[in-house]
Amino acid sequence: MKLTGKQKRFLRAKAHHLNPIFQVGKDGVNDNMIKQINEALEKRELIKVSILQNCMEEKDDVAEALAEGTAAYVVQIIGNTIVLYKESEENKQITLP
Repeated sequence: MKLTGKQKRFLRAKAHHLNPIFQVGKDGVNDNMIKQINEALEKRELIKVSILQNCMEEKDDVAEALAEGTAAYVVQIIGNTIVLYKESEENKQITLP
């Protein structure tokens, strides 16, 4: 399943006021980070991750690694910020259009 354009717009609007809660630095994406992001997605469903200047990996690769590792969707990559969405199993708050 992929997100539709309408769903992405809806999620982008919801994510607009969020602050990034994770940062990807020069070490890139690791298992521990994926585990923590997965837990945060279960609690919040929609999060922002910022990529620091010293990150050696491409933004798209970081986004893909996070999405694959957490089975989440990349809603958007804007500047150095990635917006991720994953439906929560126990704390569902967002109903997609």
